Amino acid sequence: MDIAAYLNRIDYRGPLTPTAETLRQLHLAHLYHAPFENLDIHLKRPIALDEGRLFEKIVTHKRGGFCYELNGLFAALLRELGFNVSLLSAGVYEPDHDRFGPDYDHMVLLVQLEERWLADVGFGDSFREPLRLDVPGDQIQNGVAYRIARDGDEWTMMERGADGKWADGYRFTLRPRRLYDFTYACHYQQTSPESHFTQKRICSRATPEGRITLSDMRLIITRDGQRQERALADQREYEAALRKYFGVALNEEQLSQSDASF
Repeated sequence: MDIAAYLNRIDYRGPLTPTAETLRQLHLAHLYHAPFENLDIHLKRPIALDEGRLFEKIVTHKRGGFCYELNGLFAALLRELGFNVSLLSAGVYEPDHDRFGPDYDHMVLLVQLEERWLADVGFGDSFREPLRLDVPGDQIQNGVAYRIARDGDEWTMMERGADGKWADGYRFTLRPRRLYDFTYACHYQQTSPESHFTQKRICSRATPEGRITLSDMRLIITRDGQRQERALADQREYEAALRKYFGVALNEEQLSQSDASF
């Protein structure tokens, strides 16, 4: 792996020793510069879980991805820097059905230092800094409380909403997985009409002040708690927003395709 190119991609200039502080800074940099996005799914470009191809997409071509891509490649970077990191399988909570999704629904990372940390740069609008796995109480980040609850071999990452109520994010175990193990779920997420990734285009990244999101033809910018939202007029404006806010340049004709198949 070209570590220098990866660090340049996420504009990282901090320490490289495998410590909790390095992990925290890398985690933030990744969220600020590598967007959570599913554009390849709507371009009908198959996503393969191969570290070389993920590096080419996210680093060389300055793109983003969804959890398997972002966390899969981030784990590879952490290993190169000397971190002890494992891929974990998680099931995302589905509030409409009041249940958790199946294994491999989501990928998260366990990083073992003097303490154990949960890292996740592929879950959209969630915790910005890694969470301590073995702290049972609230972990506050930018005024938002997170909690990791344990029930036997199962762990649940939760977030407290603006209404003060706790909401489940996802449930996971600490059994280490391989990148290859997520292949079937990755294929399902990019092909099934029941997958929310196939239902609309999304491109979103965190900023120090909030978040910038393109949700289909709507641009949403949150800054210091203030939300601004507007509809984009056409495909040309959509493509311009991708370039301006995410550094992503895609062919307009390809972006409008929706009926091709793998």
